[in-house]
Amino acid sequence: MKALRWILGAALVVGALVAAVAIGLPYVGDGVPGHGPTVGERLGSLRAERATLQARADGEARMELVQPFRTASLLSDAVIARGEPDRERPFDKLPSERRQAFAAAEALNAALKDALAHPGEGARQLVLAAVRPAQEALERLGSTDDLPLVLQFTPRFVPPRRATGELTLAPAAPASPPNAPSSGAAVPLDAGGRRPPAEPAVPTVPRYAPSFVAASDEDPPVAIEIVGLRLASERAAPPTLAIGSWRGIATVAPERLRFAVPRSAFATETARTTFVNGVLSVRHESRTTTFDLLFTVLPDRPGSFALDQKVRTTVPESRTLVSPEVLARGGPGETRWVQRCFDPPDGWRFDMSRRRVIVVEKLASEDDVPDPTLNGGTVEFAGDGKPGQICVTVTAKPATKTAKTATIGRFEATLERDRTEDRTLQSGVRALDWREAVRVPLDPAAVEWKLYVRLFDEIDREFDGKAAAGTPFLHITTEPDGKALVLQADPKAGP
Repeated sequence: MKALRWILGAALVVGALVAAVAIGLPYVGDGVPGHGPTVGERLGSLRAERATLQARADGEARMELVQPFRTASLLSDAVIARGEPDRERPFDKLPSERRQAFAAAEALNAALKDALAHPGEGARQLVLAAVRPAQEALERLGSTDDLPLVLQFTPRFVPPRRATGELTLAPAAPASPPNAPSSGAAVPLDAGGRRPPAEPAVPTVPRYAPSFVAASDEDPPVAIEIVGLRLASERAAPPTLAIGSWRGIATVAPERLRFAVPRSAFATETARTTFVNGVLSVRHESRTTTFDLLFTVLPDRPGSFALDQKVRTTVPESRTLVSPEVLARGGPGETRWVQRCFDPPDGWRFDMSRRRVIVVEKLASEDDVPDPTLNGGTVEFAGDGKPGQICVTVTAKPATKTAKTATIGRFEATLERDRTEDRTLQSGVRALDWREAVRVPLDPAAVEWKLYVRLFDEIDREFDGKAAAGTPFLHITTEPDGKALVLQADPKAGP
């Protein structure tokens, strides 16, 4: 009876499968793919999205958004490592915590994509908001299984080289005659039967240095520390890190790995930042898990700047004012005087040391006979005006009791004013230096200045009239006496 029931049940299941296929319904049982993406397809999409975003990142993103990029990379690697065994499985059949980690990685990638397409403070804040749930999802994955997990690593920024490649030259090895005898040791040949190129026999020296100057400083190794879970095992080979052509073995500490990487292993540009990926390989049981470690490498030259100053000076200006004519007229035997006061035009002042009165004409007559000598009138300055005014008194004074008189007078004076004149004082484009501060004098007559900074040949900043605090990789200060602006590029002052 039980056997019959089992046969009938199996027949029902097979019939349901056949019916589902016949009408196009998905079946998502183990081992049978259904409709929708598989885990492998979603993993491939995650890998491609990461590569695309890192390739599109500009100088601003490599500086300001390096931490979100690193979190997205670590979460993607953690998800990929845990999804590889289930590549053929339908994605929607994964455990919820794994699907949540996928969702957090994709949300952070979407925020990064939007920030690259529409850069701005709003998009940057959205990226920072998406980092926290992604980091939390990364940490939760550590409690779901026993696979290795990288949680964070340092440094974010690889310091610049002390000796730039642009300023150094590796001298060529001396050429050997075509049939020169060997030293007796066998020389290995490559696959084509050719002898490998000889290594330089002398060290690299600065191109600009004379022979009596010592070679430039050597770069210290870059100390990399990786924090995570289950990164090393006593039963497996120690983890390794590969950067460029360099490969090294970890120094293992509890939940930490440390590497001392030669600075030369990091590809470096002269003027721009670059993204460099290191590959961490961790052996766990019979599997090797890899993690991409993303670094922003600082260039040899930090950038350049220009300072424009508005310098205001006072220029004295003067001109001559000729006053209107003033008339004083008296009847027979009468003395008459007229006083007029004049204000300078707006913005001007009288130079009281440079003024004079002018008698334009004296008229007089007696018994209708003209005789100017009968007019004893005058034109004089008066001192009873308001401050800054010039007052003039014109007098008509008859010499006889029957003479009629008229006097016409005026004055001339020098007007003065101080005219402000603005001019622009430009520093020209000057280079920043990682080692030495740059001092730019500020003109004492400057009323305004504007500083233009270009970092890493891609990032432009402008500062109006005051030193800016918190500028990434650059300290901008004013000397205490206010006589100069000081700019110091600092590889440790990252955002």
